[in-house]
Amino acid sequence: MKKKKYRKMNKYEKRQTALLICIAAVIIALIVWIIYFILSDADDIENNSSPADSSAYSQTEAASAENTSGDTASEPEQDTEPTTEEARFAIENKNGMTYIDGILIANKSYSLPSDYDPGESSEALDAFYEMQADASDEGLNIYISSSYRSYEDQERIYQNYCDTDGQEAADTYSSRPGFSDHQTGLAFDLNSIDDSFGYTPESDWVSANCHKYGFIIRYPKGKEEITGYQYEPWHIRYIGVDKAAAVYESGLCLEEYLGIDSAYKE
Repeated sequence: MKKKKYRKMNKYEKRQTALLICIAAVIIALIVWIIYFILSDADDIENNSSPADSSAYSQTEAASAENTSGDTASEPEQDTEPTTEEARFAIENKNGMTYIDGILIANKSYSLPSDYDPGESSEALDAFYEMQADASDEGLNIYISSSYRSYEDQERIYQNYCDTDGQEAADTYSSRPGFSDHQTGLAFDLNSIDDSFGYTPESDWVSANCHKYGFIIRYPKGKEEITGYQYEPWHIRYIGVDKAAAVYESGLCLEEYLGIDSAYKE
């Protein structure tokens, strides 16, 4: 009897197992069908919407291009470089002297008082000696041939040039008294003080490195109409390392960088 009852229970369990398997198979088939249906609908929606989206994008892009073109035509690009008529930095007048961005200016537009007599700047001299030592380490010889000049010194020098070459010619290479960069005590003329210096290794080195010590070439080549003076590769001016580096990297002369002019008021 026990053996017979055991066989009936085994058949019952088998039926239940088979039923559960069938139900599971149906459920899995339903899930697969639902997933397939959802993916198919998503593809259809994407395919149907792509042309419209593309068209909308093209229209938007075309409108943007048209607007850009219209803006370009109606508003010409402005020159971002400073003009000499408008200063880029604040101008400060103090005791008859003009400072722009903290730089003491002496050119054909900005003069110094006749009694301004600072002598050589010790800060500028220290910077030069450091530069001189570094140049010497590279086998180069640079030295100061002319530095500070008083108002009276410049008056005598300028008059001699006028007597020799005439005032018009003198104005291209010498300053009138009170307008000389040398009166600031921050300017040095190096070595031969003539055009031959521009063809020396020393000149090349000074041009490429003087900004590292706070100097600029005060009257660069190609800037004669702006500075008011001929190219002077030997004439350096101390304005501090940060400002000298900024002027050097700009590729501008000091007047261009500060946005000022240099012209006598005849």
